[in-house]
Amino acid sequence: MATGKLECIFFSEFHPTAGHKITYQVVRCENDAIPVSSVRVLNQIAQCWMISKVPEEYVSRELFDTLHVYIITKPELQNRLITINALGHKIIGCPVSIQNVKYSRNALLFNLCFVCNASMDTAPYEPLVKKLANYLLTLELESGFLSNEKSKERLPSILADLLSQLNSNGKCSIPINESNTIHLKIVPPTKDPPAVLEHHVPMFLTDKNAFDSSQWDLTSQQILPYIDGVNHVQRIATEADVDINLVKICLQNMLYYGVITIVPIFQYSNVYITQPDINRLVEDEALREECIKYVTRNEMASPATLRSIIHLYGSLRSDISVKDLCLRFDPRSLNIDERHLIQFGVIRGLIKRLHQYPVRVLDGGEQHRTHQQPLDRYMNGHFNFDEICCKTGQSHQELEDYVENDANIYVLWK
Repeated sequence: MATGKLECIFFSEFHPTAGHKITYQVVRCENDAIPVSSVRVLNQIAQCWMISKVPEEYVSRELFDTLHVYIITKPELQNRLITINALGHKIIGCPVSIQNVKYSRNALLFNLCFVCNASMDTAPYEPLVKKLANYLLTLELESGFLSNEKSKERLPSILADLLSQLNSNGKCSIPINESNTIHLKIVPPTKDPPAVLEHHVPMFLTDKNAFDSSQWDLTSQQILPYIDGVNHVQRIATEADVDINLVKICLQNMLYYGVITIVPIFQYSNVYITQPDINRLVEDEALREECIKYVTRNEMASPATLRSIIHLYGSLRSDISVKDLCLRFDPRSLNIDERHLIQFGVIRGLIKRLHQYPVRVLDGGEQHRTHQQPLDRYMNGHFNFDEICCKTGQSHQELEDYVENDANIYVLWK
């Protein structure tokens, strides 16, 4: 779904004699840089400049007549967000009804709607429509803003300001009277954080001592001491004596707010490969300085050199483990902490861990083999070594021996 701009805002109501109608409608000009006062106000006289390219209306009378039952609605749909996708338009509204004997037919029915292109993602605008409906409801209850024709005549300019400011700045602040101002801001929807699994290793992105843990919930406070970039989720749950599902929920919440990130379990048997972003170490001075500071083992000695860091990263290949790297180049003699070197590379996207996924390929004589071994259920190419070890309690070496001793198990690296 594409994200775009509002094409139109209109105010509709149920008129005691005319029935369902669009009372005011403002349409976006083709040139977004045109001033607010140049937004075309239809069905009402208003100031407007440079309007030659503005269409006569965006929501036609014919379209409105087709859809009005979803705009000025029956009681069952009132005070609810309604999105209509029809004939190339997407209309978002929140129909409102105020019951009072002072109104004709004992009720005031209205709806302020946003109109977008049919392919647009309208989720960021839905809270704004709901909030605007509540603003107008409050203004009517406090001062009769909508039922008073004189005050209602201010709506076209208010809608024009809304349309222009939201499209230009993504927010607006429009004074209505001495005591009421409309404040709106478009907040893009955030994606749900990825699932947290037993073998994942949570790691704080900043110093955890900088956080005021007293503001956190009790479960988060309980697991906080065990989040060190080394312990995986299952070990954290065991050490903290907290149900693993609660630990996952807490960590997922921290992921959502950008407090932690997830890295693979660090083992010297791990294999990594470089990524295209490795070039950023040369191009980005801030990243370069951050890397040197993070991987330097002894701060009292001379810091690690960029040349040594790039040489170590560049030596990572699919046939070289971290153990091989350390035996060949001895990072500690270069004042480099190999664990920090790997962690920094993973977090910043400079390197990528290659995981091992075992898969059993049955030959003709094993087609009817029953899965009697506890590990057999994981030999399908869907589980990596880290995941299997956490789920079964096997050590990495035990799992590796099991795989090597079975000629029908192959390992996929990815």
